Amino acid sequence: MSTATAADALDVCNPADGRLIATVPVDDRETVNGVAADLRCAQVGWVEAGPRQRARWLHRWRDWILAHTDELTDLLQAETGKVRPDALVETTASCEFITYYADNAERFLAGEQVRSSSLLSLPKRLSKTYHPYPVVGLITPWNFPITLFLMDAAPALAAGCAVLTKSSEETPLTCARVVEGWHEIGAPPVLAHVVGAGEAGASVVDAADFVQFTGSTATGRAVAIRCAEHLKPVSLELGGKDPAIVLEDADLARAVEGIAWGGLFNAGQVCISVERVYVVAEIYDEFVARLTQRVRSLAQGAATGDDVGAMVTARQVEIADRHVSQAVAAGARVLAGGTRSAVGNYYAPTVLVGVDHTMACMTEETFGPTIPVMLVADEDEAIRLANDSAYGLSATVWTRDHARAQRIAKRLDAGAVNINDVFSNLFATTLPHSGWKASGIGARLGGAYGLHKYCRVQAVTEPRIPVPARELTWYPYTSRRAAIAERVLRAAAGRGLWQRLGLNKENSK
Repeated sequence: MSTATAADALDVCNPADGRLIATVPVDDRETVNGVAADLRCAQVGWVEAGPRQRARWLHRWRDWILAHTDELTDLLQAETGKVRPDALVETTASCEFITYYADNAERFLAGEQVRSSSLLSLPKRLSKTYHPYPVVGLITPWNFPITLFLMDAAPALAAGCAVLTKSSEETPLTCARVVEGWHEIGAPPVLAHVVGAGEAGASVVDAADFVQFTGSTATGRAVAIRCAEHLKPVSLELGGKDPAIVLEDADLARAVEGIAWGGLFNAGQVCISVERVYVVAEIYDEFVARLTQRVRSLAQGAATGDDVGAMVTARQVEIADRHVSQAVAAGARVLAGGTRSAVGNYYAPTVLVGVDHTMACMTEETFGPTIPVMLVADEDEAIRLANDSAYGLSATVWTRDHARAQRIAKRLDAGAVNINDVFSNLFATTLPHSGWKASGIGARLGGAYGLHKYCRVQAVTEPRIPVPARELTWYPYTSRRAAIAERVLRAAAGRGLWQRLGLNKENSK
């Protein structure tokens, strides 16, 4: 977490105990503009290097990160308050994004031949090619300083873009160190990191050709408006309030373990955390008893062996505490947790029951270690309540019936549905990670899509056979040429033989 010390500096403190880690300078608009200009110049040579040479640099960067795992994990723990296993997963697993896009960029960027869809384009050779945006701006949040940076930086760099990133002012250190690693291996100067809050973020948006923003829905709207003013493409991953549906035929042991971890991993500070649970009446009591037992067994702190760490910001602790307090005041009961620590940004892992959709804990994003559980009559009520949300990032369904799970998934308003699992879509680089409704615009990952989003697509046509000096539809217009053109156009657009031949015009279907 960070606190402002002056207009030009930030104090970065450990959320677990509040101790000062570092003081970092803030970059002003002039500095950001200068960095962006340098990136734009360097990008010319970067795209000319081609995907194979870019892949070599990306592989070396990945190797540097893996070689510095302990250093990066220590730094990540210090500025986020994560427990060691959560920080280690982030440091190492994030490298998969680099490997995947480095290994596949050449194939994804290859020009594609496109089949003709009509008589008009049949004599043409059709293709499309991909051209990277010169400078991509990444604005990343504080919950995963490495993962949510590499998830976008890797495909953008592989595509041939230069990348200007601004990590959250709460957690600027780890991302800055990973960017330093890029320069330590001697890679071309097409990656840069800037520090700051709102002004720095706005400067990145203004300087970039494409913007990827990850953060709150409110800030995402402001970014989208700013991009729209300049007709600048933008991709947004925003808030979530992900539901879990537990049905009577679920494997209860797996459902309890999955939902406990899915709701409390990284202290609940995950965009696709399980934030609300709907359980059918037949198994409600047993599920709640098992979940409560599991959550009570978890150790919280910063020591080796602890399960749940601190929250990054005091503000987020306040939100979690407010949601729980309001729910209790409205009749909900706390079965585990529900308390905050006097030292550090800790909020105890919490299970709430007796909740409903009049309570903020079921409708607003908490982004903390709370698991509210609601009793529902049946599958239909669970689906209706799951969809009763402004958000639509992901959801989970717990049942042993595969066909039933697939039917439910199709009825859920969510960009991803994990069946008998949590978070698994986030580690599937070949699947898109997208938000519906107020959870975002566009997607990340998704195989080739994750790289193509950082490119402008260009359509190319050329005659495939010898052609006359004039096409049929070109000047001069004569009655004879017009009649021939009309027949050709009708044949191209018509449906059925008679309509294409111009016969029975009024009745042909």
